[in-house]
Amino acid sequence: MIDVHCHLEQPNFEKDRDNIIEKSKKQLKAIITSCAHSKDFDLTLKLVDRYSGFIFSTVGIHPKYVNEISQKEKDVFIERIKEKKDKIVGIGETGLDYYWIRDKRLQEKQKELFIQFISLSKELNLPLIIHARDSYEDTIKILEREDAKLVIMHMFGANQLTKQIIENDWYISMNAIVLKSKRHKKVVRDTPIQRLLLETDSPWLAPEDFGNKRNDSTAVKFIAKKIAEVKKVSFEKVDKVTTENAINLFQLNF
Repeated sequence: MIDVHCHLEQPNFEKDRDNIIEKSKKQLKAIITSCAHSKDFDLTLKLVDRYSGFIFSTVGIHPKYVNEISQKEKDVFIERIKEKKDKIVGIGETGLDYYWIRDKRLQEKQKELFIQFISLSKELNLPLIIHARDSYEDTIKILEREDAKLVIMHMFGANQLTKQIIENDWYISMNAIVLKSKRHKKVVRDTPIQRLLLETDSPWLAPEDFGNKRNDSTAVKFIAKKIAEVKKVSFEKVDKVTTENAINLFQLNF
């Protein structure tokens, strides 16, 4: 199994990050951590170097940070990403978030930043990890208009648009929200397994089996079991196919 989307740079992991990674190495083939703010880039690169062949990274700016980082800082960050492209397997998470950002002016700034990262993913020929919250239609419209190809819809929950995602040959990564959400179960039901990936979005979204504890990458097994149940296939098939999907899409080298 591969966790294609988590956040190992978060302070929640500060006290025991290495222990969590070692625990994950016993159960998973790889982890892809998502650096979503420029301030976390150096730590992310250190993790990639320290755990070469197990930890990989995607890099971008989460849309909710659109007003925290100046344009100059964004430009410098994008240049750093280009310089370190050999240590990166994807761009993102990026996209549109109208849940946290309701100011129309800032939503327009989100769109501008989103387009910058789409362009970067095409320039570097890297997959694009998409965050869309209360913004599915606008997000998909921009992706299609900008002719984005290698796209992963992270935690996608708009089942009425699943067909459109599949027709575009995009991927969907699913986390523990599928254990409870009927909408997300329908997305899994209607998405070919060849287009599905496993993620945790840890340290958030811990499954009930974790109690009230912080989530970590080992939770992918619960998502795989639920996907197997929804799609009426074996756990082993979900494990095998989603792992192959991740390796091929992100061009992972072990």
